[in-house]
Amino acid sequence: MDMKPENEIPSLPIRIDKEGDWYYRGARMFRKDILKLFFENLKKDDLGRYLIEFEGDKCLIEVEDTPFVVKTVHKHGREDRRDESIEILLSDLTLEKLDLSTLHVGMDNVLYCSIKKGKFESRFSRSGYYQIAELIEYDKERDAYFVPLNGRNYYIETYTSGGT
Repeated sequence: MDMKPENEIPSLPIRIDKEGDWYYRGARMFRKDILKLFFENLKKDDLGRYLIEFEGDKCLIEVEDTPFVVKTVHKHGREDRRDESIEILLSDLTLEKLDLSTLHVGMDNVLYCSIKKGKFESRFSRSGYYQIAELIEYDKERDAYFVPLNGRNYYIETYTSGGT
């Protein structure tokens, strides 16, 4: 009899593509209630694998890049009042304040940030990237890009190898 080790986690035929779209056996998933349930129960294990953990069961899923994608970027407040913030809409339809200190550029010049209190990375969609690009400035002296907010410059880290 073939026994699986206790720590071996089965895989589900679920894949999240780099645009944040979910697929089951190659068919795009669109039911918001099911996707919400999956997002709420999404975890990342110590090996960097993504899994859905629900009611004591765990199943691995395939993630092409990041499970979350920044869909839109909105800047709030006025520069002269020093109460600016940047809010992002994620692919799970939640809004959160962007932590500018986590912005970084990965392979192929893709922009990423940390989300969900640092638990996950999120890739910027094309539209999200164009929206935040309007806020990015260039520092000639440092040869670096940054986002100014509330009187502070948040420099964008660049990782040239190894991905995100």
